[in-house]
This record gives sequence, structure tokens and C-alpha cells, in this order.
Amino acid sequence: MTVAWDDIRALNAAHDRFLGGLPVASGCRGSVLRSWRRCHSQGVRADHVQVLYHQDLDFRGVLGELADPVLDDLEAKVSGMKVSALLCDEQVRVLARRVGEPSLNAYCDSIQLAPGFGFPEPIVGTNGMGTALANRRREFICGREHFADIMRSFACAAAPIRDPLSGRILGALDLTCEHDDADINMLNLVDETARAIEGRLLDQVRRRDRALLHAFHQARQRSGVSAESWSKRPVSAWLLPEDRLEPSDRIVLLEAAAEMISAGRTCLTAVRLRHDRIATLLCRPVDGDAGPVGFAVEAALPEGALRCLDSTEMRATETVIGASTGPDTGPDTGSGNGSGPHQAPAVRLSTSSADALGEAPSPSAPWLVAIGEPGVGRLALLSRQRLSLLSDAGRLGSSLDVTRTAEQLTEVAVPKLADFVAVDIPDAVLQGEEPPGLDMPLRRVALSGVRTSPHLYGVGELIRYARSTPQAISLATEESILEPDLTTAAGWIAQDPDRTERIREAGIHSLITVPLRARGVVLGVVGLYRSEESGPFEEDDLLLAEELVSRAAVSIDNARRYTREHATALALQTSLLPHELPDQNAVEAAHGYVPAQGGAGGDWFDVIPLSGARVALVVGDVVGRGVQASATMGRLCTAVRNFSDLDLPVEEVLAHLDDLVERLEDDQQTRAPAGNMIAGATCLYAVYDPVSRCLTAASAGHPLPALIRPDGRVDFPDVPTGPPLGLGGQPFETLEVELDEGSELVLFTNGLLRAASQDPDDVLAAVRDALTRGAGAPEEMCRTLLEALIPAKPQDDVALLVARTRSLGAGRAAQWDLPADPAAVSGLRSVVSRQLADWGLDELTFATELIISELATNAIRYGGPPIQVRLLRSGSLICEVTDGSSTSPRLRRAATTDEGGRGLFLVAQLAHRWGTRYVREGKVIWAEQPFPDTAGAGHSLQL
Repeated sequence: MTVAWDDIRALNAAHDRFLGGLPVASGCRGSVLRSWRRCHSQGVRADHVQVLYHQDLDFRGVLGELADPVLDDLEAKVSGMKVSALLCDEQVRVLARRVGEPSLNAYCDSIQLAPGFGFPEPIVGTNGMGTALANRRREFICGREHFADIMRSFACAAAPIRDPLSGRILGALDLTCEHDDADINMLNLVDETARAIEGRLLDQVRRRDRALLHAFHQARQRSGVSAESWSKRPVSAWLLPEDRLEPSDRIVLLEAAAEMISAGRTCLTAVRLRHDRIATLLCRPVDGDAGPVGFAVEAALPEGALRCLDSTEMRATETVIGASTGPDTGPDTGSGNGSGPHQAPAVRLSTSSADALGEAPSPSAPWLVAIGEPGVGRLALLSRQRLSLLSDAGRLGSSLDVTRTAEQLTEVAVPKLADFVAVDIPDAVLQGEEPPGLDMPLRRVALSGVRTSPHLYGVGELIRYARSTPQAISLATEESILEPDLTTAAGWIAQDPDRTERIREAGIHSLITVPLRARGVVLGVVGLYRSEESGPFEEDDLLLAEELVSRAAVSIDNARRYTREHATALALQTSLLPHELPDQNAVEAAHGYVPAQGGAGGDWFDVIPLSGARVALVVGDVVGRGVQASATMGRLCTAVRNFSDLDLPVEEVLAHLDDLVERLEDDQQTRAPAGNMIAGATCLYAVYDPVSRCLTAASAGHPLPALIRPDGRVDFPDVPTGPPLGLGGQPFETLEVELDEGSELVLFTNGLLRAASQDPDDVLAAVRDALTRGAGAPEEMCRTLLEALIPAKPQDDVALLVARTRSLGAGRAAQWDLPADPAAVSGLRSVVSRQLADWGLDELTFATELIISELATNAIRYGGPPIQVRLLRSGSLICEVTDGSSTSPRLRRAATTDEGGRGLFLVAQLAHRWGTRYVREGKVIWAEQPFPDTAGAGHSLQL
């Protein structure tokens, strides 16, 4: 029967593309493609495989004997069909074979499909039983899905066989036929047969349990209980009574009993229960007719009450037990007292031991708490330990740092799951980016162990794993790898033979590698090692490791995404803040910015040159963190610059900002989630005039600035504080104060106050003290404040701006009153020319006379008194004409027939910048010209 879903052409094309190193996007199932990747990583060749024969294989082991009847039934079911059934062990070595037609025996022998031959996936490539054991689930491999060319004519259905108690894979069952005869129903048949074999394994365990309980009952009889008394008592009479213990106490006793049974030796312990009561537990071997069969744990409950053994009784009991049992607790071969040659000394309760327990041997003395084999008890103990480990895993992800989360994973896994745990992650993931690809070096970011790491790669080392290593295979296939015995792990050894030899000599013998996979992205790989202190890893350990690592992977991916967002927000924040302060002569300024540990916020600062040699100093803070806060900060910062270019008064700048924030909030309410909305903003805006040495400042909910006088006194000017931006409804008030030259103005955001002290009463005192000690240039003041007040990991970002004031004295400013008479303009040009000559600016005389004439004539003709003319020699030559009118002139291009309208056009052509600002008395029209050494080759008029 042909299989409809087996597209031979597509599979052949996918196989050829894979062998050619090209990506395979379709035509092949994902599980098969991952198997091909494993085969390729382990050096399997498609054109040549070698099937090995194992001479020392035990064909009649427990699995083979129990499976025989089931295989016979399967052979009867497939009788007459061209199909062979194969039973293999956990190493994919064939233990038994059944065929539907006898003629198939010779054919199977010719192709080595026979008992004794091995078919592991790393040797022969993708195949039914090898891939089923590699994937730890049932598999159907048909035709070209086999990696090796020689197996492409077969179809295989295989299912793993597990131990019903431990879950460990013992082997697999496989059905193989020709490709043309394949049927998907083969998978159901092989799965059903594998479950039947597991059922027989479970029956064997139940028989052992029944034999163990029977042996314990016989031991009870030999210890002094008559047959008649035993026959009159049901089995439940020997069990721990539920009505005499609280549920929590019963759980404590059962857990202690499981630990004692798992130890596999005679022992005595006292267990503390509720209400300060003590129960005494005794674990002793139980012998059957063929020797020791298990261990029983009894609790001493004399007369239904619990009591504690004193130290003398405990020592006496331990002495008796130690004397009556040997290390092996084997059967007594002496004559004894008529109890038979197989009597167990540890069960026989002597008079001295009965006295130590506080009662004579009787049916109502010790109660049976638990009975079992050491191996089974160990499994129960491991189950509880694994549940405890998963409970501890709940603390993973408490940090949004990739490295710290990886360290938490190693701390949780050691020593409960492994003796050493290493986490390797690409540098790109540590920086918040996507991993670059499979062939990438990894950085060891975390390593924990029960002792100093024996020759493992250390934290911080960059590792490039060979393609054959379990780590590289896990990264390529996105699957976990179990290497129970590293002495036979050729791929692991190939990484660095000298280093791996030293690692094995140090006692490390078993390895599990698990890919860190979250949301479809492989972020790295985790290696778990066991040393001589622990046994090799088992199947259950692999499942537990996968569960633990999967939880950690999600937390690491969350931390990676947070790191990316944090880096993006910080980059946006940094790009929007001034990198260099603009040139101006009003103040000597320095700045500082420190991002918060939890992410960049919305703090900003700015220094904005204004007309008339003035300067605006701004600090602001948008509530919140992340990209949204940074983006909002950028919009506000841009708005402040635009409003400042309009030469608006201080209070009006804040009023316009308040309207802008309010509009932004209204807009976001209709299209943004609540968590992304602006939560508020504050701003302090101040303008300093170096001519009048006047500072005008207003605040929108922002902390007060600090002022350091030239004599060292520190004040906090009482700037009127309005509501934060976005609330609206109230006007902003200003403070005007005259400053001495050399005064230092310190503007900062509330992050500096939060870092200074948790007590509000001590905040300003701490800032004042730091300012007092920070004498020096503004750069030194910034450094001193940040070092003194900012912790290593600040909880809020901090923006800081320090400005030392300068003054334009009489020698750098000239001012004249001008009457409202056009004839006065001629005399004005003369005094301006003389002033320029005194300043050594004769080259600017022609342009300046023209500018002054046009501006003064406009003021006389269209403005009103009083009219004043001022020249300022600052970073450039500034010409200002003030009049009492609030009418603003407009620049226009005059037609060729117009008699006027060319005055402002000439001013715009001659000046570097020009504009209008409004004052209480009217308006000021100003024009700036660069000095000759920076002006270039001169002015070019384009009329």
C-alpha cells in the first residue's frame, strides 16, 4: 500500500538541498529535518554507513524474556505479511526479531537486520528505532526520510519501551517493511505492542511488591507472633493508624520512611511531629525464602501515644542494631534458635532492642509505616526532590538582567539536579539583540558547582563548540541531548581532547545539554554535569532539566527584551539630549546625565541661545521610563526650542508646553493603551540676560534650582511653582532676580533629590553640602555632585545643568535714545560708525549703518516712542532697535515698480539672523552679524 502523504519527489529535493548545504523550507517534516541535522553534526555520511555487531550482547535479559510472549503474539498478527518486528535495547542493539513470512529471515540476515547488530542514529543515520530513541517518542520513518541512501527503500515504525516505575527508556520496538508496502497504521500496531511489553514489566513489579509484603508478614511471625494470632489479624491491622495521627504528621512520617528505604540500610531516627511530639522510626531489612527482598520502616507508637527516646535509649538502640546486623544485612546461615536457615537478624527483635524501644515485641507494638525496595524508595524520594526543585524554580525571573537570570538557573539546579551547571549565551543576546545564527561563539555567563569547577570553561570565556559536541547539536536541532557516560561521548571529547580528559579525571562523568529556547528563538545552551558524587543522568533527569531550562529561557528572553528596550530607550534619550552645548557668551555651562538602573527615563536639559545675547536654561522630567518617556521627552524638548526661538516670555513658554502636554494626553487616550500614556511632566525654564544680569525663571512642578553666590553662599531661589505640565487651568508666575557676575545656577531633576536622601528634611541639606564642597569650574561642579549624591545603581535618572554667569559690561554695550525724527538717523549713523571703530570692527561699518538706518527709519515711521538703539559686542555684533509699538514688521519681496518695501529685505540679506521680540514697553527688532574673522569673504546682496 502506498502512502499518500509520502511525496517522494519533494523528499528527494529536500534531501539533496540539505546535503548541498542549502536551507530546507518545505518538503520534509520538522522532526525528520532535525534528525538530519543531528546526523550531519555527528559526521554521518549518506552514501556510506557501517552497521556494527556486538558480540557481548545479552539477548536473554529481563526485557528480552518479558517481551518474548508479546512478540510471539505480534508475529501471529502479521503472519503472511512482508514485515519484520525488531526488539532493541536502549543502545539500539537488536535483541530479538520476528517476521511475517519465514522467507524474510534470510533477507534480513543479508542486510544485517538481525539480533546483535546496532542501529543508533549517530552511526547509521535516521531510522525507525534509532530516531525513536533519540527523540524519546514514537516515530514513522518512510523512504527518503532515512538519512542513508542504503535505507531509502524501507519504511519503519518504532516506539520506545519505558520502565513503568522510573520512566527510563529500556529499548524500542520496530516494524520494518518495504517502502511500497508501508501503512501508517503500522505506528498504532507498534505502539500497542510496546505498551503490552510495558504492562508485563509492571506486572513483574507488582509481583515483587506482593512477595515483599508477604516476606514482611513472615518475618513478623518469626519475631514472636503466633500463626493463630497472625491469621486472626487483617493486613490493615499492621498499617499506620490514620485515626492516631494528624494528616500533616502522617506525611512527615511517610517522607522520612521513603528516605530511609532509599538509603538501603538498617537505621534508626527520631522524627519531630506537631505539638513537640517525637516518633521513632526503625528501618530494617526484610528477608524472603531467597534472601533479602527489601526494607520495612516501623514507627514506635506505644499505647497509641508518641514519646521521645532519651539519649541513653538512642545510643542503646544504635548499639543493638549495629551489633545484630552486618553491612550487607544478609541472611543468617547459622543454626539460630529453630527459626530456619534464612532468618534475618535485623527483623528478629531481641530483648535488649525491645527494651530500647520501650515495649516488648507484640502485634500492637511498632506500626508499619512503609515497605519497599531501595530502588523504588529512591524513585519516590527523587520525585519529591524534583517537585521541590520545580518549586524553587519559581524565583527564576526575579531579575530583568540576562546574566543574573542565568546565575539563578545555576543556583537552583545545583546540587538538586546536577553537580555543575553552565549557561552559554551569545554576546548579541546579552546586548538584547536576536541571536546571530547557529555558527556563533557563545559567552559563558554563569557557572555553579558543588566545588571549584574542574577544568570547565570559566565565566566570561568565549567558546566556539565543535559541530559534533552535544552543545552544538542541541543548538542546531533545538533538542536536548543526554550523555550518561562521557567516556564514550566521542563528539564531546572532540571539542578539546586534553581539556575533556582532565575533566573526566576530575570525576565528571555524565552530561545533559538543553537549548535555551523561548518564543521560537534559541538563546543559548545549558550544560548540566554530574561528577563522582552523583550517579549518571537518567531519562527523568532529562525531562526535569528541560522543564527547568524552559522556565529559565522564558525569563532570559524577558530579560533580553527588557535589555533591548532599555538600550533603545537609552539610545533615543541620548540622541535627543545635547551632545555639545551651543556657543554663547552669557554663561559658562556644563551638564551631566545618569540613566536609572531600571531604564532611561524622560529627564532632559538644554541651553538655548536667545536674541540680545541672552540664554535660556531648561531642565525637565517626563514621568515614566522606556521608549515612551524618551519619545515624549524629545517632543517637549523640541517644543521648548521652537517656543524659545519665538522669543516668548518665560511664563508663556510654560503655558504653551502645558497646552501641548494636555493635547498629547488627549490624543493618546484615543489610540494608546493606558500603560503607555504620559503620566505627567515637570519643567523649569529660566532666561538670563548678561547685560542687565537679570534672571527670569518659572517652574511647572519642578524642584527649585540652587544658586551659589560668588562668596560661596548657597541659596534656593523661591521660584513660584505652578502645576505640572498637562493639568492646565492656572497661569504660571515668574521670579526675577539680579545676579552677580560669577554666580552659579544649578538646575537638576528630582532624581538627584531622591538619590541624596530618603528623608525629605535631609535632601536640601545634602545638596547644599555637596554644592559647598564643589568649588571650581562648572564641569568640576557637575562631577562632584554626581559622585557625591548618585549611588552606583540609581533608581531614577538624573539630569544636571550648571551655569556660571557672565556679564556684558559697559565696554561691550552701547545704547542711544533716538527722537521720532527722520533727520536724526543721519547722526545715528555717525555715532554707530565711531563705536564700531572703537571696537575695531571697521569692516562691519557699511553693513551696520545700512541695517541701523533701515530699522531706525521703520521705528520712526511705523512705531512709536520711546525709541532706543543698542549695539552689543558678544559672540557677534548685535543691533537692536526698540520702539513702543507692538506691531511686528513683515518681510516681503517688493515688485520692480514698488517705491518701498525693500528695507527688511536688505536687513535679512546683510544680517546672519534677524527677528522680533516683544517686551513690556513694545517690541525689539534685532539683527546679528558675525565678526569679520568668522564672516567669510563678505556679504552678497541678492536683490
